Amino acid sequence: MSNLIFMPTWYDVTVYNVIDVFNDIKDSGITHFGFKDIGPSEDVYEELMELCRKERMTTYIEIVRPTKEENEKSVDMAVRLGVDHIIGGTWIDSTLKLLEGKDIKYWPYVGKIVDHPCLLRGTIEEITEDAKTAEEKGVDGVNILSYRYDGDVVGLIKSVQDNTDIPIIATGWINTYEKVRQMTELGVWGFTMGGTSILSKKLVPEGTLSDQLAAALKTIEEAKKK
Repeated sequence: MSNLIFMPTWYDVTVYNVIDVFNDIKDSGITHFGFKDIGPSEDVYEELMELCRKERMTTYIEIVRPTKEENEKSVDMAVRLGVDHIIGGTWIDSTLKLLEGKDIKYWPYVGKIVDHPCLLRGTIEEITEDAKTAEEKGVDGVNILSYRYDGDVVGLIKSVQDNTDIPIIATGWINTYEKVRQMTELGVWGFTMGGTSILSKKLVPEGTLSDQLAAALKTIEEAKKK
């Protein structure tokens, strides 16, 4: 499927002009829009969600705050905002409990998450076991911090795919045409692009933000045909 999720963030913080960014890209063809749980006030996020609904976009919040208490506060905010998906976070049991009866899909991080911006550590075997455990607990999918991993990214994603029956959202530094093609060819359910690709205008150096997204979407379509 390989849905492109645009996430206007820098170093795991939502940009404070996120409303302006949204208005710049709303006609780019993007249909999946997300943000981190760190950044502007909840009032800004409420305004952003209204805009997303108006444009019929699927919405995501990525939880990067590390503690259980912070994670639960972010989940509560996600519920109040009415996002479609929560991605990230490591406190699976408490998050699933908070989401009981809610129409929100949940894709936690797997593996050892360190630092901020978040980095992924652990062996492929350890991370795959984490994904299997998450699947057993009833999550909708898992979030793999792809190019923030210090090992074999492709091997990791293939291992999780081969050993679970749940979809993957890949996040983290997917910022070149080659990486876009790679994620598409691997068949991940979705992947995020943000500060190091779209906001930094890495794909089309002289283009607009919409040009960056259009180029990424075109690359996905071309890769699907191969």
